[in-house]
Amino acid sequence: MKARNVTLRLANGGDARAIAALSRDLIEHGLGWSWTPERVARNLANPDTSAVVACEGARLIGFAIMYFGDEAAHLNLLAVRAEYQRAGVGRRLFEWLRESALVAGIAVVRLELRASNRAGRRFYASLGFEETGFVPFYYRGRETALRMALRLRAATA
Repeated sequence: MKARNVTLRLANGGDARAIAALSRDLIEHGLGWSWTPERVARNLANPDTSAVVACEGARLIGFAIMYFGDEAAHLNLLAVRAEYQRAGVGRRLFEWLRESALVAGIAVVRLELRASNRAGRRFYASLGFEETGFVPFYYRGRETALRMALRLRAATA
């Protein structure tokens, strides 16, 4: 399905359940559920975290959550419903957070994803992320993670 009339907005506590369900179904499948509605709600309430959702009408079709440190940010989660993938929704979600990171003075954005996630690797590479290493048994002691980073500016000393 091609996304039409997709709007982005900041996530709020009322989105926690839908975000958690998408995380469970699209990101955490086969690993158990760690990004529960309660955990998502805690992250949404954290002033050092920014979250954005994509909606088509009232339906939440994607989301991204990023933690902001002093000079580094960590993209915790990003997912788009399967029927809306490859329509630019994920890119728009990340670009919102990237612009926020630039305004906040962030030097680098980091993330982890399953090393076996080829589509995710291509997606993040298309955004400018570079592969920085692997972490064996990162996901529940079962799957290897690939670490990636996007340099936004030089870090200060």
